[in-house]
Amino acid sequence: MPYEPPPDLATLSLEDIAALAQARDLPPVDQWRPTQVADSLMQITADGRWFHDGGEITRPAMIRAFSSLLWRDGDGQHWLVTPQEKQAIAVDDAAFIATDLVQQDGALAFRLNTDDIIVAGPDHPIIARGDADTPALYLAVRHGTEARLNRSTYAQLVELALASDDLSVISTGARFSLVPA
Repeated sequence: MPYEPPPDLATLSLEDIAALAQARDLPPVDQWRPTQVADSLMQITADGRWFHDGGEITRPAMIRAFSSLLWRDGDGQHWLVTPQEKQAIAVDDAAFIATDLVQQDGALAFRLNTDDIIVAGPDHPIIARGDADTPALYLAVRHGTEARLNRSTYAQLVELALASDDLSVISTGARFSLVPA
């Protein structure tokens, strides 16, 4: 069955967004304990492109499938995980890129470069890193992985934060400062 990307975030209600976020049937990567370890010869560059053995992976369906197997350990190493094996994958910055944002009914919903939809909140915090001169904003995705906000999504979020006294945003009841600590 061919993959149908979700519609534009701006056209969806918060209920529709939540349903789409829940509908993605992801493998239970966090429950698997593979015994074999290898190198995948894969890399995700800072601009979100995927490579295998030096060649770019250009099929969105493959990237979407691989991304569902991603897990990041406590040391920051990213892995592609199956029940039998985990393979190291080099990630230059973040495994995902947040490419769009919509604010509705007290929630901030992000679309990722893999068409995943993530609603920011206690389970998916917005994280400010860097410093005042070179700030970077990230969104926790799943299994320790993160999405870096691209330039336009960053600008959208900052515009929302400028309405607050402390450069922060609120999503599903949680407040997130956009000022790097």
